[in-house]
Amino acid sequence: MATVTVSAGRSKPFFDYLLLVAALALGVGGYVITSINRTGTVPPNIGVHIAILLVLGVVAEVGVHYFAPHADPVILPLAVGLTGIGLAMIYRLDQSYAITGELQTGVKQLIMVGIGLVAAAVILIAVRDHRVLRKFTFTAMFISLVLLLLPFVPGLGKANYGAQIWISIGSFSLQPAEFVKLTLAIFFAGYLVTNRDSLAVGGPKLWGIRLPRLRDLGPISVVWVVSVAILVMQRDLGTSLLYFGLFVAMIYVATNRTSWIVLGGLLFIPTAVIAAKLFSHVGRRVTIWLNAFDPEIYDAVGGSHQVVQGQFGMASGGLFGTGWGLGYPNLVPFAQSDFILASLAEELGLTGLMAILMMYLVLIERGFRTAIGVRDGFGKLLAVGISFSLALQLFVVLGGITRLIPLTGLTAPFLAQGGSSMVSSWIAIALLLRISDAARRPTAVNMLDSVPTGSGKVSVRTAGGVA
Repeated sequence: MATVTVSAGRSKPFFDYLLLVAALALGVGGYVITSINRTGTVPPNIGVHIAILLVLGVVAEVGVHYFAPHADPVILPLAVGLTGIGLAMIYRLDQSYAITGELQTGVKQLIMVGIGLVAAAVILIAVRDHRVLRKFTFTAMFISLVLLLLPFVPGLGKANYGAQIWISIGSFSLQPAEFVKLTLAIFFAGYLVTNRDSLAVGGPKLWGIRLPRLRDLGPISVVWVVSVAILVMQRDLGTSLLYFGLFVAMIYVATNRTSWIVLGGLLFIPTAVIAAKLFSHVGRRVTIWLNAFDPEIYDAVGGSHQVVQGQFGMASGGLFGTGWGLGYPNLVPFAQSDFILASLAEELGLTGLMAILMMYLVLIERGFRTAIGVRDGFGKLLAVGISFSLALQLFVVLGGITRLIPLTGLTAPFLAQGGSSMVSSWIAIALLLRISDAARRPTAVNMLDSVPTGSGKVSVRTAGGVA
């Protein structure tokens, strides 16, 4: 009788901690460099700053090792690195905004990072197997609808810059749409796993493309109606695009039929064009996109000043940037939120921006690799949904500041100021870690009964005995 042993836990914990230290160094280094460039001295509270980040980072890494020992070792450091860069940039902008009394923005963002880490820890501890989330498929749909309707409750919701997407309780504000992308991903994954066989069946053929059957168009029609409702009621093109794109991507992965992508484009693009003509807020953003350098549009209230200044800032950064703390990103409205990528491009240059984008791309790639590796359909689709939403949101933000597409108001995950975005992004990381733990768990241990040997190894029991 042969015995096959499989080591439990991660094989290279030293490498994991090394990655974490490098990620923490990005944020701490940015904080120190900014202070030196602007004041000529090291920040007086640098010791406390490093201590807090180290404690948070080490606790997070130890927690992942304990609750998700096989999780992808790169996901957490990448999220920590991006968060640290964002915090450093917000602190740097605080120094420029000091005369306006906004010095506490970075402190508030750090608090939201702490809340996000706590929320991620709760998810990682409470959800020990991602497959249990499939039981809450329609609960997730109900929660999504409730969250979307909250901004319309009198006395609770409020409009900002033409979009009705916020709720306010006292001095506390929340953007429910940031959490809906996660609950919708759970709903879509559960629904598509159950119905993907019928959705994969082709209908009539048009121009060489096999279209879906008419009776299978219900799901995408409902999501299209919800997206249109968001456009009509919330005047938020970015969120509408994010939700609809998320569903189309997930249904394509579930069915492997290109026709769903074609149908999604045929439904959404004309709707967006009509919305631009019917709603002044959406139409103004399209006008700014097409005619940003027109003097009348540049000087108009709510005109193209923000977009143009952002592009001038990125141009002044050149290849290597003006230096962290030596540029003028504060001349761009909302430099710490909507335009934080433009702020970073100005002071770190094209080279620094590309490095940040590469961090995003590796994080997204690890999410898709998790989807490929996990063995159940629900986990595959959920990992795809989370990863694709990160990718689409990054594309929309980057496309907006570079005028590839109209500006939408979405924020860069982990980097930009915004408590709702930060918390939802860290919850997404927790879900990816949980799924990657299942995906990377040794196959024999994951699929067969195991017998502990008392030596840190595992003997695997097969149908014929212990093998």
